[in-house]
Amino acid sequence: MRTLISSAFVSLDGVMEAPGGEPGYRNSGWTFKDIAFVPEAYEIKGREQEESTAILMGRTSYEAFSPVWPDMPEFARYKEMPKYVVSGSLTEDDLVSNWGETTVLRDLDEVAALKKTEGGPIIVHGSAALNHGLADAGLVDRYHLLVFPLLLGAGKRLFPATDKDAQQLKLVEHAVYSNGLQLNILDVVR
Repeated sequence: MRTLISSAFVSLDGVMEAPGGEPGYRNSGWTFKDIAFVPEAYEIKGREQEESTAILMGRTSYEAFSPVWPDMPEFARYKEMPKYVVSGSLTEDDLVSNWGETTVLRDLDEVAALKKTEGGPIIVHGSAALNHGLADAGLVDRYHLLVFPLLLGAGKRLFPATDKDAQQLKLVEHAVYSNGLQLNILDVVR
């Protein structure tokens, strides 16, 4: 079974919306505001590209990343990697042509089937609604969280608000950086 990893920039209160400056959100670009850039805090992003063998994302994140990431040198490895977009409305004609192999999955059952295929880890970037569904369906195996020392209040959160039994997580790696960022890598305990 392939490992599904959810990777996110989150505020201390769990908000993940618009970290890079996506329009339409009051605190858009919050990862760049008043927090000094410390390169070692982002080492996990390079490691994710080296260790992952596929990318999974929701439609909204695909539409945000696909016009930009294919031409960014810092995301070069992702260009070669298979990409899967979970969407009930996206068509093959909506996919960009310069970002390599991309497959549209229609539902979480197809994601569960993908996890059963041969191959290495699948990484999820962004995709708040997809993350909620994946977590509720028990499909997430690991979280890579870069936690920013901010309280943002409103905004889409990484974790769903579903009323369910407690989910135990095991901290397998952590670091604290001089700018206050914290890396937390957590395995979902089954």
